Amino acid sequence: MANVQYFDVILKPVITEKSMNAMATKKYTFLVHTDANKAMIKDAVEKMFPGTKVKSVNTMNNEGKNKRRGMTFGKTAATKKAIVQLTEDSKEIEVFAGL
Repeated sequence: MANVQYFDVILKPVITEKSMNAMATKKYTFLVHTDANKAMIKDAVEKMFPGTKVKSVNTMNNEGKNKRRGMTFGKTAATKKAIVQLTEDSKEIEVFAGL
């Protein structure tokens, strides 16, 4: 496993209609490093966003899609998503405040 620091774990937030509706219940969706585990994701969220406390983390792996260009075959990169549930007394995440 690669030496992944907490600031390398979270790549970017996922902005979709479904993820925006889940924010009402303090669930936030992020694209994360493929080698990150649930404990690393929890630590990264609590360190990057002060005042937040993580209740649970759900992760999902997405395989790369098969792509073809002419006779050449290839695959797109595999990704990993994490849905982070915050506690009720936790602070909101500011990244999503203006959306």
